[in-house]
Amino acid sequence: MSDTPSTPATPSASSTSPTAAGTGNSSQRESPASLSYREQHSRATQPQRHQPWPPPPAVPRPPAGPPKWLTDVRPEPPAKIRPATFVAALATALLSALLLGEGLGLNLLVVAVPAALAAYFAAQAAGRRLRPWTLVWAVGGLALLAVPALRDAGWPTFLAGISALALGSLALHGNRTWAGVFVGSLGIFGSIGSGTAWAWRGLRERAEVSRGRWAPVVRTTLVALVLLIVFGALFASADAAFADLLGGLTPEVSVADGPWRTFLFALGLLGALAAARTAAAPMRWDRLEIRPGRARGRAEWALPLVVLNLLFAAFIAVQLAVLFGGYDKVLSETGLTYAQYARQGFWQLLWATLLVLLVIALALRWAPRGAERDRALVRSVLGTLCVLALVVVASALRRMDLYVDAYGLTRLRVSVAAVELWLGLVIVLIMAAGVLGARWLPRAVAVSAAAAVLAFGLISPDGLVAEQNVARYRTTEKLDVHYFQDLSADAVPALDTLPEPQRSCALVGIAERLDDRNEPWYATSLGMARAREILEERPLDIDETECRKLGTYGDGRGLYDEY
Repeated sequence: MSDTPSTPATPSASSTSPTAAGTGNSSQRESPASLSYREQHSRATQPQRHQPWPPPPAVPRPPAGPPKWLTDVRPEPPAKIRPATFVAALATALLSALLLGEGLGLNLLVVAVPAALAAYFAAQAAGRRLRPWTLVWAVGGLALLAVPALRDAGWPTFLAGISALALGSLALHGNRTWAGVFVGSLGIFGSIGSGTAWAWRGLRERAEVSRGRWAPVVRTTLVALVLLIVFGALFASADAAFADLLGGLTPEVSVADGPWRTFLFALGLLGALAAARTAAAPMRWDRLEIRPGRARGRAEWALPLVVLNLLFAAFIAVQLAVLFGGYDKVLSETGLTYAQYARQGFWQLLWATLLVLLVIALALRWAPRGAERDRALVRSVLGTLCVLALVVVASALRRMDLYVDAYGLTRLRVSVAAVELWLGLVIVLIMAAGVLGARWLPRAVAVSAAAAVLAFGLISPDGLVAEQNVARYRTTEKLDVHYFQDLSADAVPALDTLPEPQRSCALVGIAERLDDRNEPWYATSLGMARAREILEERPLDIDETECRKLGTYGDGRGLYDEY
């Protein structure tokens, strides 16, 4: 190693040339200061080559949430199911399996009581209070279930059962708006799945906490059942009277009925749990927002209704002229008979009443609602239309009365007349809402519908048909005996007042059906029991020759075949 210091090397020309700068590595490139102006400008104007960058990673979109309306009506989390609620639901299932398999009667009301208790216990656990409207819906539903216990006719029973279910659902939800009353009457069906899951979670949690408490309860129940079966069988075999009493009080269960009884058990359990789940946390259907339509101008909104009012007024003027003695002229000009004229107009007037309600609903949606003058216009135009519609209702009912005088009363005629009466009541409620405010109108319409169904069942439509036609026979001696064969046992008291052979010929079909039906006490209506008592006290004296002359075994055509 030498101690002489080294002299720095002079850079060569190759290291400072543009070629070397362009081809060397980054440590050998010249700085911009060492380049000429032309070279700097040339490099600045050349397009820059950028390295391609990878695309940014796709950001996953958050999952779409439920619709706003579903979020609005969603209930609060329900409280845990109580043992009393589950016991009541289980009792409903057992009673459904044991009692409902024979038919409908008092048993429907018996099954409904533990289901209502299950809902009450669930609502109490959730901290819900009993409100006046809740009590109205609940009492009304239970009252409707009395119709199957009183009447034998199937169609009033069906209407009463459906209406009772709707009122029970309203009692659980407690709605008051149009949307709430309409959807809330069917809302219990939406809790069938959630009610089962809610009960299963609560039962599993309680079983884990108190597992040791269930075994004594199960053992006690099994021992009690074994004792009842063994000693009940011994006493029944020892005494015939006790056997008859026991057989009348307890339902007959066979292996062949197993699938049907199992279905009824599941139906009762699911229904009771759905009612309890709804009572614990009901859907808030009142929060459904129905936006009103865009308000129209006064002329655009009122002019069509004014024209409609004028048309109604012209029709009513003609009707008044006819009602005050103009029938002969009208019938001579139209070529119709008295009964044909009455029958022809009823259905059209019924549809006119329904369309009036639709027109009122649409008119209120687009009615002007800015100033007091606009509201006065709405009340005056729609109030006039309601008054004229009530006259149309009266005209339709008058035509039905004339037609019944000519041809007699039937199930269909009494049904459509009842519908027309209820529509007239709805129009009156709409008129009252225009004066007092419409906040109470949805619930009032629902109450009026339930009351109409209840009254329809309590008046016994089949009994009313029989009474009217028996009274008509006494004045005209016209009687369609064949039509009575399809009536229910509710018609027996009225038909029992006919003279012979009309009485026996009219009752033969009902008596045969009563002999074929052997329902237990809980599936027997009061009308059926009363009919059997009458037929036992006064047995039928059937003369087939006379009955064929009267049309009992005819081809089904008689005085009541117009509609």
